Amino acid sequence: MRNWKLLLLFFICNTSLIGHSLAQKIVNEATISYAISTESTDDKSTAAKSLEGATLTVYIKGNQSRTDMISALGTESNLYDSKTAKGTILKQYSGQKLMITLTGNNWEQKNQFYQNMKFSIDNTEQTIAGLKCKKATGKSPDGNTLIVYFASDIVLVNKHYNNAFTQLPGLPVQYELQSGKLKFKYLLSNVNYDPVPAAKFEIPKTGFRIMSYEETQQLKKGEN
Repeated sequence: MRNWKLLLLFFICNTSLIGHSLAQKIVNEATISYAISTESTDDKSTAAKSLEGATLTVYIKGNQSRTDMISALGTESNLYDSKTAKGTILKQYSGQKLMITLTGNNWEQKNQFYQNMKFSIDNTEQTIAGLKCKKATGKSPDGNTLIVYFASDIVLVNKHYNNAFTQLPGLPVQYELQSGKLKFKYLLSNVNYDPVPAAKFEIPKTGFRIMSYEETQQLKKGEN
């Protein structure tokens, strides 16, 4: 009788685990789109107005990722290969085209503000953008906080497209970022699981002024 009960308990536990894994969608390739809205503590902020209607599109294909932020000001793309630990930033503003090359260390330095976020999960569910979401509150070692609503049944294999979400157990659906007097709110608008063309991750060979990440940092110091 004892052995029979142990066998039944083992079967129930494993069936539960299998059911949970089947309920999750493991995503290795996708195009994820967000609408961006902005708020400013300065009512006269021209930056907030110029970013109205901005969008963010994330492309993921295996270890490669690309994010395109498009606004009235122009386009900024971030490409990163987590296998080779190399990144590229493409800036296209006011007819100017700039390509910035990054090493793995450069990539971490650029994204250090929300690096290594530790998330505490509130299991209370609410529906956002048609998806059941849980609330997660993240805290970085530096004390920065980030609140994000995520779909726990959609799991991205590539966690390195955004350093803030490497430990988030699901797909970010809604989140907010603070930059100076501006607050950016990202809301998921679409997820497409069709294959992403490899051309999305090709680095342009011409047409851009090329600079290293270190050179751009020196320019910023000179402007301050």
